[in-house]
Amino acid sequence: MPSRISPGFETHGAPASDVESGYVSGHSSQTSTPEIYFTTPHLTFLNRQLQNLEPQEILQWSITTLPSLFQTTSFGLTGLVIIDMLSKMKVPRPQVVDLIFFDTLHHFPETLALVDRVRSRYSHVNLHVYKPEGLETAEEFTRKHGEKLWETNDELYDWVAKVEPAQRAYRELQVDAVLTGRRRSQGGKRGDLRVLDVDEAGLIKINPLANWTFQQVRDYIKENDVPYNELLDHGYKSVGDWHSTKPISDEEDERAGRWQGKQKTECGIHNPRSKFSRFLMEQEQKQRDEALHLTLQPSVEVSG
Repeated sequence: MPSRISPGFETHGAPASDVESGYVSGHSSQTSTPEIYFTTPHLTFLNRQLQNLEPQEILQWSITTLPSLFQTTSFGLTGLVIIDMLSKMKVPRPQVVDLIFFDTLHHFPETLALVDRVRSRYSHVNLHVYKPEGLETAEEFTRKHGEKLWETNDELYDWVAKVEPAQRAYRELQVDAVLTGRRRSQGGKRGDLRVLDVDEAGLIKINPLANWTFQQVRDYIKENDVPYNELLDHGYKSVGDWHSTKPISDEEDERAGRWQGKQKTECGIHNPRSKFSRFLMEQEQKQRDEALHLTLQPSVEVSG
């Protein structure tokens, strides 16, 4: 068995001996739960083996090896290929991989229409939708966080719209491992992507199509009549939120239309969680400083 179950650990951090030996995976909850972990040499060995397999073989390995396996998807082309491949593997019902979709409340209408088409086409798959906590509409989001939060505080936007819902989903669904649609050919931080990875919080991430090019993905979509986002017929290659996605030319990199003009290549879900921990601490300190400043302001008496 390529992975093994360790004794329960405190989920906020594994014992030092286990951290030093390799990578730990566990549910993001406040209680002790069983965890999967790989030593560093084991993870390196597995990647050498998985690197030479076809995506379907990687998916089969993942299903038979990793418990609590889900697929996170924004219904981009690669994610759709994975959904279609899984549907043709005749996976027994208990092992069917559920989908997790993070609805930021700022997706294109075409993306939401695609979600409905995918639900209809692959009706055997469970879809879990997570939105910003306590919110259901873009109007509610604006009332709570102000106009254009993605411009006024980009990191806070990533946290409330994507990262917090992701952490909540992993905790509530008790996720140990996720299939992602990331590929090396997408460039940026993904250029040295491995098939199997573990993030700093211990979540196992499998990238079955890490070796594929954009053209291979498009060819599969066409040959297998997989439903896809209509925006791809209008100059888009990678589709995210409407406010941070633009159409691009055929010569540009696949994700060149995302966050144009910003030094940014990831939405937050695949960034180190420690980055957001620091950001949240800074936000809390800022709020405390502002509250203290208001408290120390001298009161002004109004004479009649």
